[in-house]
Amino acid sequence: MKIIVSHPTSNQVNRAMTLGLHNENLLQSFHTCFAAFPNDFLDKISELKPFEEIKKRKFDSSLQSITHIYPYREIMRLMMPRLGLKNLARTDNDPYSIWSVYKNFDKSVANRLIQESRNGATAIYAYEDGAYHSFQKAKTLGLKCFYDQPIGYWRAAQRMYQEEKEKWPEWVETIPSINNSEERLMNKDKELELADCVFAASTFTANTLKEFPGKINKIEVVPFGFPKVFEHKKFNSIKKNQKLRLLFVGGLSQRKGIANLFTAVNKFSDNVSLTVVGRKWNNKCEPLNEQLAKHNYIPSLPFPKILELMRDHDVFVFPSLFEGFGLVITEAMSQGLPVITTSNTAGGDLIKHGKNGWLVEAGNTENLEALIEDLVLNPSQIVPVAQEAMETARKRQWSVYSDEVNNIVKNL
Repeated sequence: MKIIVSHPTSNQVNRAMTLGLHNENLLQSFHTCFAAFPNDFLDKISELKPFEEIKKRKFDSSLQSITHIYPYREIMRLMMPRLGLKNLARTDNDPYSIWSVYKNFDKSVANRLIQESRNGATAIYAYEDGAYHSFQKAKTLGLKCFYDQPIGYWRAAQRMYQEEKEKWPEWVETIPSINNSEERLMNKDKELELADCVFAASTFTANTLKEFPGKINKIEVVPFGFPKVFEHKKFNSIKKNQKLRLLFVGGLSQRKGIANLFTAVNKFSDNVSLTVVGRKWNNKCEPLNEQLAKHNYIPSLPFPKILELMRDHDVFVFPSLFEGFGLVITEAMSQGLPVITTSNTAGGDLIKHGKNGWLVEAGNTENLEALIEDLVLNPSQIVPVAQEAMETARKRQWSVYSDEVNNIVKNL
């Protein structure tokens, strides 16, 4: 089997999977908007501050000869805000929106599939929003279609957002809506129908696909890998008279359960300190602004600094209501920081309650309060759970994730 991998913007997950396929001699070609490789021109200019974004598109040198790029529209999208032309990249219908980039990239890959098939390709692995046209073409050529669903299904998200708006009307400015165009939403459904196999990163994501009105051929749950473990972590026991240092990292949206988080933590202001790292959607939510003023708020930090911050806290709290996976969970665990999260994340697949982390019911503030109170009263349980969290991270590095994807693809 020879597989084409297609991802317009790529990310850590895509890089790990693509390299894994290449190492197993399963990868025929990789397609993306633009890519940097060690010591090439893009890699060198990424050291300059205006071009730091390029570092996120850096790939292993072994992929260079089989990588195909389609850079024009994506470069224009990134330039629009700097040129003061945000209106050309704001909505799905704008010429340089992220949806425009994905759609045109998908069409470009579709146009190459005849040649790829002649060269021996037997399958294509593509991602949500960037697979419809290439999958259509692949079907005419007899290629298998593997699909990556990175977050919960959009109809399930729409239902959840409406429920949260009714529960937390004062937090409505932090609750996102499904602003995708009708064309884009229908494309998502067409991609699912065309896929021979859908890869979901969590059981929660797979379960949301039950709300898909059509037929999905096959769903495989493969949780992502963990970052490299920080091996120099010093575990210090927490005394009862010490404040428990809690940390949250993520977008400040009720999708992440922030209203539940603040409500729960405020009950223990004498016993708990909370640090929040994340960007606001806007400045219109007064309850959010009031809560951030009460706690240690950091709008943003470089990734290495976030890892340092994780090592300097006692417990990571991530009570998200709707996630595809939640990479911050694995990042925290890899730094020896135990996690409180919900089963609506990767928590249901990676965490055993009370052993290597803690699970609370999504949206249940009282459940979260009770757990925080238990940790305040019994802090001695935290270090053993932190150590077990780090051990979990050691056992599931990114190579394990890519190996599992490889094995499923081979069997299919």
